[in-house]
Amino acid sequence: MALAAASSAAVAGLAAPVQAAPPDGPDQGPCKTFDDPQWSGWTDHAELDEKLRSIESTSAGRVRVQQIGTSKQGRELWSARVGTGERVLMVQSAIHGNERTGTEALLGILKDLGTSRDAATEQLLSSVTLVALPMVNPDGGELNRRMNVVPWEQVVADHPQLAGAPTAWYHSPSGDGIDLPGFDLNRDFNPDLDYVPDPADLPGEQTDAGFFLSPESRAIRDTYLALRDEFGAVDAVVDLHHMGPCGRTTGGPQDGKLISVALDYPPLGVGDGAAYQEEYPLLDQDKSRRYALSVARGIQAAYGTQSPLAGVGRYLHPDEREYAGQGRSAFALNGSATVLFEVRGQQDDLGQKQRGMLVQSVRTGVESLIAAMASGEVDRVDGDEFFALPDYGWDTAATD
Repeated sequence: MALAAASSAAVAGLAAPVQAAPPDGPDQGPCKTFDDPQWSGWTDHAELDEKLRSIESTSAGRVRVQQIGTSKQGRELWSARVGTGERVLMVQSAIHGNERTGTEALLGILKDLGTSRDAATEQLLSSVTLVALPMVNPDGGELNRRMNVVPWEQVVADHPQLAGAPTAWYHSPSGDGIDLPGFDLNRDFNPDLDYVPDPADLPGEQTDAGFFLSPESRAIRDTYLALRDEFGAVDAVVDLHHMGPCGRTTGGPQDGKLISVALDYPPLGVGDGAAYQEEYPLLDQDKSRRYALSVARGIQAAYGTQSPLAGVGRYLHPDEREYAGQGRSAFALNGSATVLFEVRGQQDDLGQKQRGMLVQSVRTGVESLIAAMASGEVDRVDGDEFFALPDYGWDTAATD
C-alpha cells in the first residue's frame, strides 16, 4: 500500500527514493508556464460527490461521508472521515477555488485508507482520526478562481445587523479576471469561534480577525467545533494551497532547485504571536513547527534528495506577517497545531505534466503527518529544526 510504505519511511527517517520517475517537468532548468493549459482530469464538484460516495461504498463503512454545509450558490460541502484514533487531524483543500492538487491528494488517501487491510494501515487508523474537507470553495472552483461568489447585498441579507456598515476589507467586486463579487475565504475566520458579525468591527484590515460572513467558512468552523466537542481537542489542522510557479530553494545542497511544497506555521506577527498569548494561552507555535517539520522530513525520506518531489522548504514568514483571519491562525489560537502547504504553481500556470508530481508531493506530506501522529514521532522532533529547512526565492505575492 502506498500510504503504508511512505509512512514507514517517514517514521523511520530513512531515505527511500521512489523507483518510478515522476512526470517530466523542470527542475534545475527554466521554469515553464502555460497561458492556456488543459484541465481535463481535475475533479470538479459533481465528480467529487460521485468519487466520495464510491470511496464510502467500497470502504464497507470505514470511510464516512457527510454534508457539512452548503455553499452560497447551493453546492454541497462534504467531509469524509476515516479512523478511530484519539488524535484528530482535519485537512481542508481548495478554500481558494483554483488550488486543487489537495483535492486529488485527499481522494487518493481516502481511497487507500478505506480499502487497505494491512497491519500498518490498521495501526494508523486505530491511532488517528482523519477528517478531510476536500473542496470547501466549490463556487470558486467552478470558475477556476480564488474567491467564492457572493455580492455584499447578500451578505447583509444574511446578517441584517450589517446594514449600512462598511464592506469587509477582504470582499471584492471581482477577482481573477471574473466580474463577480466574492470573498477571499481564507480571511473569513476568527479565533473567537462563537463570534457573531458586528458592524462596529467592519471593515477591518488584513492583520485583524475575520467575521465568519460566508457559509463556507462557517461550515469549516462548525466541523472543527464538532470534533473538539467529541474528542476534547483537534490535534492538527492542515490547509492545502498553491503558490507561484517558479519559486526556488535558496542555500544548502538544494540551492536553486524548484520547490515542490513550501510549509509554514501560523503567521501571527512579531514575537511569534506574543500579542495573542494572554487572550489565547493555548497557542503553541512550536507545536505547529513540529508538525510542519514532520511533513518535510516525510517528503524528503520518501523520495530522496535528488527527486523533484523532494523540493520542500519554508514559506515566507517575516516577523511582520500577520493574518489573524486565516483559518490556520484561528485554529492555532485555539490550541491546534496548524500547517500550511503551498504547492508550486496555480492551475493556470502549469500544464498537465506537473499535475501528477505535485499531487503526489501533497499526498506524501499528508500521509507522513498521519504516520508521525500515529507513532508519536511528531511529539519528539525539535520544532526549532524547522528553521533549518531551506528558504526559497519568492517569485510572486503571497497566495495563502
